[in-house]
Amino acid sequence: MAVVAIAFVFFLSAMVLSVHAAVVEHTFIVSQVNMTHLCKETPVIVVNGQLPGPAIEVTEGDSVVVHVINKSPYNMTIHWHGVKQQLNCWADGVPMVTQLPILPNHNFTYQFVVSEQEGTLWWHAHVPLYRATVHGVLIIRARQGVPLFPKPHKEVPIIIGEWWGIQLAYADTTSDYNSASTINGKLGDLYNCSGAMEEGYMMDVEPGKTYLLRIVNAALLSEYYLKIAGHKFTVVAADANYVSPYTTDIIAIAPGQTVDALVVANAAPGRYYMVAMPNQPPKPDFQSPVLPTRGIMQYSNTEGRSLSSDVPMSPEMPDNHDTMVSFYFHGNLTSLHPRHLLVPERLDERMFITLGLGSVCKHDRLSCKRGDGSNESTILATMNNVSFHLPPVSTSLLEAYYNNPSNVDWLQELPDMPPQVFDFTDHSLIPTGPKAERLEPTSKAALARRFRYGDVVEVVFQSTSLMQSDSNPMHLHGHDMFVLAQGQGNYDMEKDVARYNLVNPPVVNTVLVPRLGWVAVRFVADNPGIWYMHCHYEFHLTMGMVALFIVEHGPTVNTSLPSRLLDLIGTANDHFLMHGQKNGIERTLGCAVI
Repeated sequence: MAVVAIAFVFFLSAMVLSVHAAVVEHTFIVSQVNMTHLCKETPVIVVNGQLPGPAIEVTEGDSVVVHVINKSPYNMTIHWHGVKQQLNCWADGVPMVTQLPILPNHNFTYQFVVSEQEGTLWWHAHVPLYRATVHGVLIIRARQGVPLFPKPHKEVPIIIGEWWGIQLAYADTTSDYNSASTINGKLGDLYNCSGAMEEGYMMDVEPGKTYLLRIVNAALLSEYYLKIAGHKFTVVAADANYVSPYTTDIIAIAPGQTVDALVVANAAPGRYYMVAMPNQPPKPDFQSPVLPTRGIMQYSNTEGRSLSSDVPMSPEMPDNHDTMVSFYFHGNLTSLHPRHLLVPERLDERMFITLGLGSVCKHDRLSCKRGDGSNESTILATMNNVSFHLPPVSTSLLEAYYNNPSNVDWLQELPDMPPQVFDFTDHSLIPTGPKAERLEPTSKAALARRFRYGDVVEVVFQSTSLMQSDSNPMHLHGHDMFVLAQGQGNYDMEKDVARYNLVNPPVVNTVLVPRLGWVAVRFVADNPGIWYMHCHYEFHLTMGMVALFIVEHGPTVNTSLPSRLLDLIGTANDHFLMHGQKNGIERTLGCAVI
């Protein structure tokens, strides 16, 4: 009777939903295939045999159902990057945190509603390294309302990524690097195989037409600068939130971020290079290979002549060490949100989190030789000098927490402040030496922070120079963040609070903490569950720059996370009722984890 009652409730919900929304259904077959680039055949993991993977296109309010069939030899989960998953943390796709991994030759069905979001998001594998090839764009169109910018002639996804000439299962992000950069999976003519140029991405345009570029940075290691020779961008959205139109000739986009930008084909007919170039800190930071890529924006032949022989015009790119280009790009974004969200003025929690590197002694020794190159210690990435370590559990942390919220023995609380204060941006700490080695010692723990439902939380992220001076793209699952301010050097509360933009700050799910600088964000903890907060550089993520943000249940049913069983039954009934399949409940429950 309980199942029947639940089914009836979901039947009514489905009937209401069907008036305004649709169910968008996909099947993702994850498999290993061989791809050849740079004269080398490499095994890669892809979805439906393609790189990038299939685009998901929805209208705001639609439900999404994705059946993931794992035919690869590795465990897999899919994260729907930037989708808020309101009251649906179960579908967030973080292995051992919100779900068990999808084992080889097993299946899993994700179901979620995309509500109160418009613009460009994306999906990717949330297992180490595999988002390099398991990813795709997620496009959310507005259901109604006044358009906030002119309707483009065409929409074009631009996914910046990396090509790894090694099998990622054996890669070490502390020592291995990609072989090339890519645009929409293509390496471009800066790379060749025995003298034959690699294929590049081609974007055909018509003179005078406007194009909306939906730009995603799916790379593992680098922020990228993107330019098109002879053209300018008008940025209109970032992370599926509208921004005040901002005209620029260059876009800076960090791993995890998305940018929507209009481009008008208003140059002379011809061919123009679209260049994506990674940036990096200057020496004494370790220098990775500079591996830009380029495609071609080509005007259609409106005068009966071929343009294929025209030499494309190249843009002038900044120095790859000039990280201030990124600082100014992100600092120029302000919000233009149709719902006029107000920045909450009250604060319930305030945290200052340093981001950097540290080390622990091998074999649990209390003392050891530290520093770069030491074989007695292991380098880790940290938040407030603690590196995340997943506790040994047989079920997901969300399942364990949901069944017993008071049992958090596995949790070490993320402190409000780092254990010691020093000059966080001291350049002399970048190369390892006696000064840095004194600050290196760190620890490993299941780092988490609990918030009451509805808490307003302010976090100041401070990048540090300890053993490196990189920026840090910090991604918060399940929530958007108001970016109040950013700055160079060390954060100073007395003077920097006065710089906060409380009127129209940009709203993002991934914020870039600038190199040797800081950023202040604010968010409302109004989505119960266990949510990942982590750096989107893969080497920082795998080395432990992670914390769990736990949002407690609210006081009502509508502010509390439903059970996983109810979620599955709801998914099954929606699927059964909307598609008329026999045995829909049994089929969906049966394939959740086989």
